[in-house]
Amino acid sequence: MLDLILIPFVAAMVILAMNAYFGLHVIRRGVIFVDLAFAQIAAVGSTVAFLLGAGAGSTMSYLFAFGFTVLGALFFSLTRLENGAVPQEAIIGISYVLASAAVILLASFTPEGAEHIKETLTGSLIWVSGGTVLKMAAVYAGIGLFHYLFRGRMLAVTFAPDTVRRVWLWDFVFYLTFGIAITFSVNLAGVLMIFSTLVIPAAIAFLYTHTFGRALLIAWFSGGVAIAGGLAVSFAWDLTTGPLLVLAFGATLVLAAALRPLLALRPERARLGPGRPRGERDGGAGAESAPAAEEAASA
Repeated sequence: MLDLILIPFVAAMVILAMNAYFGLHVIRRGVIFVDLAFAQIAAVGSTVAFLLGAGAGSTMSYLFAFGFTVLGALFFSLTRLENGAVPQEAIIGISYVLASAAVILLASFTPEGAEHIKETLTGSLIWVSGGTVLKMAAVYAGIGLFHYLFRGRMLAVTFAPDTVRRVWLWDFVFYLTFGIAITFSVNLAGVLMIFSTLVIPAAIAFLYTHTFGRALLIAWFSGGVAIAGGLAVSFAWDLTTGPLLVLAFGATLVLAAALRPLLALRPERARLGPGRPRGERDGGAGAESAPAAEEAASA
């Protein structure tokens, strides 16, 4: 069984490594459903490619999904307006609903539409090849390296956006890299699994800490436990992998919440946040970058 479970496990861990990081950002930004919206927008692109005859996981499918993701990144970066009449979370929710309706409508034009919709929701992780995992890992490594090199800007645009000049541009860069990561994993893992790897490990982490570096380690560990347990049960009892992994993430969240009072651990006071006055956060320096955000990430 180990040889059958190894490649899906590695693929899921690669997805978790990147998505847990982005999950900490989206929860801190309060745009929880942006990952669902992005995954569904990418699914629209892959569905259009599917209608044009492209197979799942083909280059054409990735290109269409990426093209739609770029449009989504540009749209979400421009809708992050201060004191906007409509909250961005509402815009994100509307985008998700419209993208979901578009996938269902487009898929109805083909006899295989119902199966395609099922794959967009639950993915086909169990059938992933080693070559696909390597390609995804290479893309994720590039995204991770970019975020490490520009970690000051990337953290500041989430934790202290009012200290960043041309915030919409850095927001677009954030959403673009986020969208690329979603593009390369949604066909494989499905929308539900992508949402779970983004939000649930990050939610577990914030139960125990508000320090970014520690939160990332907790998110990786808790997500790894969910993936290992879910895959083991799936193979042992011959159950559908995608939905079972999602339930495993949910069970891990319940377990983490139950253990919290027993371990007597509470998150330390957040070091910075969008609600704190600018002068308190950066000493009124008005710097373009956010040293405080880097400080939060370094621990």
